[in-house]
Amino acid sequence: MFQPEAYGIALLLMFASMFCWGSWANTQKLTAGYSFQLFYWDYVIGVIAASLLWGVTLGSLHGGPSAFFPNLSQASLSSLLFAAAGGAVFNIANLLLVASIAIAGMAVAFPIGIGLALVVGVVLNYILAPQGNPILLFGGVALVVAAIVIDAIAYQRREAGRKSTMNGVRLSIASGILMGLFYPLVAKSGMGEHALGPYTVAFVFALGVALCALPLNAWLMLRPFAGEHKVSMSDYWGARSNWHVWGVIGGMIWSTGALFNFVASHTNMVGPAISYAVGQGATMVSAAWGVFVWHEFAQAPRESRRLIPFMFICFLAGLAAIAVAPIF
Repeated sequence: MFQPEAYGIALLLMFASMFCWGSWANTQKLTAGYSFQLFYWDYVIGVIAASLLWGVTLGSLHGGPSAFFPNLSQASLSSLLFAAAGGAVFNIANLLLVASIAIAGMAVAFPIGIGLALVVGVVLNYILAPQGNPILLFGGVALVVAAIVIDAIAYQRREAGRKSTMNGVRLSIASGILMGLFYPLVAKSGMGEHALGPYTVAFVFALGVALCALPLNAWLMLRPFAGEHKVSMSDYWGARSNWHVWGVIGGMIWSTGALFNFVASHTNMVGPAISYAVGQGATMVSAAWGVFVWHEFAQAPRESRRLIPFMFICFLAGLAAIAVAPIF
Protein backbone atom coordinates (compact mmCIF):
# COMPACT_ATOMS: atom_id res chain seq x y z
CA MET A 1 0.00 0.00 0.00
CA PHE A 2 1.01 3.61 -0.40
CA GLN A 3 2.25 5.05 2.91
CA PRO A 4 4.45 8.15 2.84
CA GLU A 5 7.41 8.35 5.19
CA ALA A 6 8.49 11.92 4.38
CA TYR A 7 6.78 14.54 6.54
CA GLY A 8 6.34 16.88 3.58
CA ILE A 9 4.12 14.34 1.78
CA ALA A 10 2.14 13.67 4.95
CA LEU A 11 1.62 17.41 5.41
CA LEU A 12 0.29 17.69 1.85
CA LEU A 13 -2.15 14.86 2.62
CA MET A 14 -3.33 16.64 5.77
CA PHE A 15 -3.91 19.87 3.83
CA ALA A 16 -5.76 17.89 1.13
CA SER A 17 -7.86 16.30 3.89
CA MET A 18 -8.70 19.71 5.31
CA PHE A 19 -9.70 20.96 1.85
CA CYS A 20 -11.93 17.92 1.19
CA TRP A 21 -13.63 18.10 4.60
CA GLY A 22 -14.23 21.81 4.15
CA SER A 23 -15.48 21.53 0.57
CA TRP A 24 -17.87 18.57 0.37
CA ALA A 25 -20.85 20.64 1.60
CA ASN A 26 -20.68 22.71 -1.59
CA THR A 27 -22.34 19.77 -3.33
CA GLN A 28 -25.34 20.20 -1.03
CA LYS A 29 -25.60 23.86 -2.07
CA LEU A 30 -25.89 22.62 -5.67
CA THR A 31 -28.99 20.57 -4.78
CA ALA A 32 -31.34 23.31 -3.56
CA GLY A 33 -34.75 21.77 -2.93
CA TYR A 34 -33.35 18.34 -2.08
CA SER A 35 -33.91 17.59 1.62
CA PHE A 36 -30.83 16.79 3.67
CA GLN A 37 -32.21 13.38 4.67
CA LEU A 38 -32.54 12.32 1.02
CA PHE A 39 -29.19 13.89 0.11
CA TYR A 40 -27.65 11.87 2.94
CA TRP A 41 -28.45 8.51 1.29
CA ASP A 42 -26.42 9.51 -1.77
CA TYR A 43 -23.72 10.94 0.49
CA VAL A 44 -23.36 7.58 2.30
CA ILE A 45 -23.12 5.75 -1.04
CA GLY A 46 -20.30 8.10 -2.01
CA VAL A 47 -18.48 7.57 1.31
CA ILE A 48 -18.47 3.77 0.80
CA ALA A 49 -17.61 3.98 -2.91
CA ALA A 50 -14.57 6.23 -2.38
CA SER A 51 -13.22 4.16 0.53
CA LEU A 52 -13.44 1.00 -1.59
CA LEU A 53 -11.92 2.72 -4.64
CA TRP A 54 -8.91 3.96 -2.67
CA GLY A 55 -8.58 0.55 -1.01
CA VAL A 56 -8.28 -1.40 -4.28
CA THR A 57 -5.92 1.18 -5.83
CA LEU A 58 -3.44 2.93 -3.49
CA GLY A 59 -4.32 0.55 -0.68
CA SER A 60 -3.33 -2.47 -2.80
CA LEU A 61 -0.18 -0.95 -4.29
CA HIS A 62 2.84 -3.33 -4.17
CA GLY A 63 0.75 -6.04 -2.43
CA GLY A 64 2.02 -7.72 0.73
CA PRO A 65 0.33 -8.39 4.10
CA SER A 66 -0.40 -4.68 4.66
CA ALA A 67 -2.33 -4.37 1.38
CA PHE A 68 -6.07 -3.73 1.51
CA PHE A 69 -7.59 -7.22 1.20
CA PRO A 70 -4.91 -9.17 3.15
CA ASN A 71 -5.04 -6.61 5.96
CA LEU A 72 -8.83 -6.74 6.04
CA SER A 73 -8.88 -10.55 6.19
CA GLN A 74 -6.30 -10.72 9.02
CA ALA A 75 -7.70 -7.89 11.16
CA SER A 76 -8.78 -8.61 14.72
CA LEU A 77 -12.42 -8.33 15.71
CA SER A 78 -11.63 -5.53 18.17
CA SER A 79 -9.96 -3.46 15.44
CA LEU A 80 -12.95 -3.93 13.13
CA LEU A 81 -15.36 -2.96 15.90
CA PHE A 82 -13.36 0.17 16.81
CA ALA A 83 -13.36 1.36 13.17
CA ALA A 84 -17.08 0.63 12.67
CA ALA A 85 -17.91 2.32 15.98
CA GLY A 86 -15.94 5.37 14.84
CA GLY A 87 -18.10 5.55 11.71
CA ALA A 88 -21.31 5.20 13.72
CA VAL A 89 -20.28 7.87 16.23
CA PHE A 90 -19.28 10.24 13.42
CA ASN A 91 -22.63 9.69 11.69
CA ILE A 92 -24.61 10.57 14.82
CA ALA A 93 -22.41 13.63 15.46
CA ASN A 94 -22.81 14.83 11.88
CA LEU A 95 -26.60 14.57 11.96
CA LEU A 96 -26.77 16.28 15.38
CA LEU A 97 -24.66 19.13 14.00
CA VAL A 98 -27.09 19.58 11.09
CA ALA A 99 -29.99 19.55 13.58
CA SER A 100 -28.33 22.20 15.75
CA ILE A 101 -27.70 24.40 12.70
CA ALA A 102 -31.37 24.07 11.72
CA ILE A 103 -32.55 25.06 15.22
CA ALA A 104 -29.93 27.53 16.50
CA GLY A 105 -28.13 28.69 13.38
CA MET A 106 -24.52 28.37 12.25
CA ALA A 107 -23.36 31.14 14.61
CA VAL A 108 -24.23 28.94 17.60
CA ALA A 109 -23.73 25.42 16.22
CA PHE A 110 -20.25 25.77 14.73
CA PRO A 111 -18.26 27.39 17.56
CA ILE A 112 -19.77 25.04 20.14
CA GLY A 113 -19.86 21.86 18.04
CA ILE A 114 -16.66 22.09 15.98
CA GLY A 115 -14.70 23.99 18.63
CA LEU A 116 -15.53 21.38 21.28
CA ALA A 117 -14.80 18.55 18.81
CA LEU A 118 -11.38 20.00 18.06
CA VAL A 119 -10.39 20.26 21.72
CA VAL A 120 -11.81 16.85 22.75
CA GLY A 121 -10.37 15.08 19.69
CA VAL A 122 -6.86 16.52 19.97
CA VAL A 123 -6.60 15.89 23.73
CA LEU A 124 -7.77 12.27 23.48
CA ASN A 125 -5.65 11.55 20.40
CA TYR A 126 -2.58 13.04 22.08
CA ILE A 127 -3.16 10.82 25.13
CA LEU A 128 -3.33 7.76 22.83
CA ALA A 129 -0.23 8.74 20.83
CA PRO A 130 1.72 11.73 22.24
CA GLN A 131 3.59 12.96 19.16
CA GLY A 132 4.70 16.47 18.28
CA ASN A 133 5.59 19.52 20.37
CA PRO A 134 2.66 19.93 22.82
CA ILE A 135 3.13 23.71 23.16
CA LEU A 136 2.96 24.26 19.41
CA LEU A 137 0.17 21.70 18.97
CA PHE A 138 -2.15 23.00 21.69
CA GLY A 139 -1.21 26.62 21.04
CA GLY A 140 -2.17 26.10 17.40
CA VAL A 141 -5.43 24.45 18.45
CA ALA A 142 -6.22 27.46 20.65
CA LEU A 143 -5.69 29.81 17.69
CA VAL A 144 -7.92 27.69 15.44
CA VAL A 145 -10.63 27.68 18.11
CA ALA A 146 -10.28 31.48 18.31
CA ALA A 147 -10.74 31.66 14.53
CA ILE A 148 -13.90 29.53 14.81
CA VAL A 149 -15.27 31.82 17.54
CA ILE A 150 -14.54 34.94 15.44
CA ASP A 151 -16.25 33.25 12.49
CA ALA A 152 -19.28 32.57 14.69
CA ILE A 153 -19.44 36.20 15.88
CA ALA A 154 -19.29 37.37 12.26
CA TYR A 155 -22.19 35.06 11.34
CA GLN A 156 -24.11 36.18 14.41
CA ARG A 157 -23.76 39.85 13.46
CA ARG A 158 -24.72 39.02 9.89
CA GLU A 159 -27.89 37.33 11.13
CA ALA A 160 -28.77 39.88 13.82
CA GLY A 161 -32.24 39.25 15.15
CA ARG A 162 -32.20 35.48 14.78
CA LYS A 163 -32.75 33.88 18.16
CA SER A 164 -31.25 30.61 19.27
CA THR A 165 -32.78 28.09 21.64
CA MET A 166 -31.32 25.99 24.40
CA ASN A 167 -32.24 22.87 22.43
CA GLY A 168 -29.88 23.99 19.68
CA VAL A 169 -27.11 24.59 22.23
CA ARG A 170 -27.62 21.15 23.77
CA LEU A 171 -27.50 19.48 20.35
CA SER A 172 -24.29 21.41 19.54
CA ILE A 173 -22.63 20.22 22.76
CA ALA A 174 -23.65 16.60 22.11
CA SER A 175 -22.43 16.85 18.50
CA GLY A 176 -19.09 18.33 19.56
CA ILE A 177 -18.38 15.63 22.14
CA LEU A 178 -19.24 12.83 19.71
CA MET A 179 -17.32 14.48 16.85
CA GLY A 180 -14.29 14.59 19.15
CA LEU A 181 -14.69 10.92 20.09
CA PHE A 182 -14.88 9.35 16.63
CA TYR A 183 -11.22 9.85 15.72
CA PRO A 184 -9.76 8.24 18.88
CA LEU A 185 -11.88 5.16 18.04
CA VAL A 186 -10.36 5.17 14.56
CA ALA A 187 -6.88 5.57 16.07
CA LYS A 188 -7.47 2.60 18.40
CA SER A 189 -8.40 0.40 15.43
CA GLY A 190 -4.88 0.93 14.08
CA MET A 191 -3.09 -0.09 17.28
CA GLY A 192 -2.04 -3.49 18.58
CA GLU A 193 -1.71 -6.90 16.96
CA HIS A 194 -3.67 -7.52 13.74
CA ALA A 195 -4.55 -3.83 13.57
CA LEU A 196 -6.17 -2.15 10.60
CA GLY A 197 -4.15 -0.07 8.17
CA PRO A 198 -5.45 3.34 7.05
CA TYR A 199 -7.16 2.00 3.89
CA THR A 200 -9.01 -0.79 5.68
CA VAL A 201 -9.90 1.63 8.48
CA ALA A 202 -11.50 3.99 5.95
CA PHE A 203 -13.58 1.16 4.44
CA VAL A 204 -14.80 -0.32 7.74
CA PHE A 205 -15.44 3.22 9.02
CA ALA A 206 -17.63 3.84 5.95
CA LEU A 207 -19.59 0.66 6.66
CA GLY A 208 -20.12 1.90 10.23
CA VAL A 209 -21.49 5.18 8.86
CA ALA A 210 -23.91 3.26 6.60
CA LEU A 211 -25.10 0.83 9.28
CA CYS A 212 -25.84 3.73 11.62
CA ALA A 213 -27.47 5.84 8.90
CA LEU A 214 -29.98 3.14 7.93
CA PRO A 215 -32.15 3.40 11.08
CA LEU A 216 -31.23 6.95 12.12
CA ASN A 217 -31.72 8.70 8.79
CA ALA A 218 -34.90 6.69 8.14
CA TRP A 219 -36.23 7.96 11.47
CA LEU A 220 -35.27 11.55 10.59
CA MET A 221 -37.22 11.25 7.34
CA LEU A 222 -40.35 10.74 9.46
CA ARG A 223 -39.35 13.18 12.22
CA PRO A 224 -37.35 15.90 10.41
CA PHE A 225 -35.53 18.89 11.81
CA ALA A 226 -37.35 22.10 12.68
CA GLY A 227 -39.18 23.67 9.76
CA GLU A 228 -38.79 20.73 7.38
CA HIS A 229 -41.41 18.44 5.86
CA LYS A 230 -41.57 14.67 6.13
CA VAL A 231 -40.06 12.86 3.15
CA SER A 232 -40.27 9.29 1.86
CA MET A 233 -38.24 7.00 -0.38
CA SER A 234 -40.63 7.79 -3.24
CA ASP A 235 -39.34 11.39 -2.98
CA TYR A 236 -35.80 9.99 -3.19
CA TRP A 237 -36.47 7.97 -6.34
CA GLY A 238 -38.34 10.88 -7.88
CA ALA A 239 -35.52 13.38 -7.32
CA ARG A 240 -33.50 14.82 -10.19
CA SER A 241 -30.68 12.59 -11.38
CA ASN A 242 -28.10 15.36 -11.02
CA TRP A 243 -29.05 15.72 -7.35
CA HIS A 244 -28.15 12.06 -6.80
CA VAL A 245 -24.85 12.60 -8.64
CA TRP A 246 -23.92 15.60 -6.49
CA GLY A 247 -24.82 13.70 -3.33
CA VAL A 248 -22.52 10.80 -4.27
CA ILE A 249 -19.74 13.22 -5.23
CA GLY A 250 -20.13 14.97 -1.85
CA GLY A 251 -19.72 11.67 -0.02
CA MET A 252 -16.70 10.73 -2.13
CA ILE A 253 -15.04 14.06 -1.40
CA TRP A 254 -15.56 13.67 2.36
CA SER A 255 -14.39 10.04 2.29
CA THR A 256 -11.28 10.98 0.32
CA GLY A 257 -10.45 13.58 2.94
CA ALA A 258 -10.88 10.99 5.70
CA LEU A 259 -8.64 8.51 3.88
CA PHE A 260 -5.89 11.10 3.38
CA ASN A 261 -6.15 12.04 7.07
CA PHE A 262 -5.92 8.42 8.22
CA VAL A 263 -2.91 7.79 5.96
CA ALA A 264 -1.13 10.91 7.24
CA SER A 265 -1.78 9.91 10.87
CA HIS A 266 0.16 6.67 10.29
CA THR A 267 3.31 8.59 9.33
CA ASN A 268 5.97 8.31 12.05
CA MET A 269 6.33 12.03 12.77
CA VAL A 270 2.63 12.86 12.70
CA GLY A 271 0.25 10.73 14.76
CA PRO A 272 -3.52 11.09 15.12
CA ALA A 273 -3.59 14.28 17.23
CA ILE A 274 -1.76 16.43 14.66
CA SER A 275 -3.51 14.87 11.67
CA TYR A 276 -6.94 15.40 13.23
CA ALA A 277 -6.11 18.98 14.29
CA VAL A 278 -5.09 19.98 10.76
CA GLY A 279 -8.11 18.22 9.27
CA GLN A 280 -10.50 20.10 11.56
CA GLY A 281 -9.25 23.32 9.99
CA ALA A 282 -11.89 22.38 7.42
CA THR A 283 -14.23 24.81 9.20
CA MET A 284 -12.17 27.71 7.89
CA VAL A 285 -12.04 26.21 4.41
CA SER A 286 -15.84 26.10 4.38
CA ALA A 287 -15.87 29.69 5.66
CA ALA A 288 -13.59 30.68 2.76
CA TRP A 289 -16.00 29.08 0.28
CA GLY A 290 -18.83 31.03 1.88
CA VAL A 291 -16.97 34.36 1.79
CA PHE A 292 -15.20 34.24 -1.58
CA VAL A 293 -17.36 31.93 -3.74
CA TRP A 294 -20.91 32.02 -2.37
CA HIS A 295 -20.57 35.67 -1.24
CA GLU A 296 -22.45 34.98 1.98
CA PHE A 297 -21.17 38.25 3.52
CA ALA A 298 -21.78 40.48 0.50
CA GLN A 299 -24.80 42.11 2.18
CA ALA A 300 -23.56 41.71 5.75
CA PRO A 301 -23.12 44.82 7.95
CA ARG A 302 -19.67 46.36 8.16
CA GLU A 303 -19.03 45.18 11.73
CA SER A 304 -19.53 41.63 10.50
CA ARG A 305 -17.29 41.89 7.42
CA ARG A 306 -14.37 43.47 9.25
CA LEU A 307 -14.02 40.38 11.47
CA ILE A 308 -13.25 38.12 8.49
CA PRO A 309 -9.54 39.09 8.14
CA PHE A 310 -8.93 38.46 11.86
CA MET A 311 -10.56 35.05 11.51
CA PHE A 312 -8.22 34.01 8.73
CA ILE A 313 -5.15 35.43 10.51
CA CYS A 314 -5.88 33.33 13.61
CA PHE A 315 -6.59 30.30 11.48
CA LEU A 316 -3.39 30.54 9.41
CA ALA A 317 -1.26 31.19 12.51
CA GLY A 318 -2.80 28.20 14.30
CA LEU A 319 -2.39 25.98 11.27
CA ALA A 320 1.27 26.98 10.95
CA ALA A 321 1.92 26.15 14.63
CA ILE A 322 0.29 22.72 14.28
CA ALA A 323 2.14 22.03 11.02
CA VAL A 324 5.59 22.60 12.57
CA ALA A 325 4.77 20.78 15.85
CA PRO A 326 6.25 17.46 14.59
CA ILE A 327 9.51 19.16 13.52
CA PHE A 328 10.31 20.96 16.77
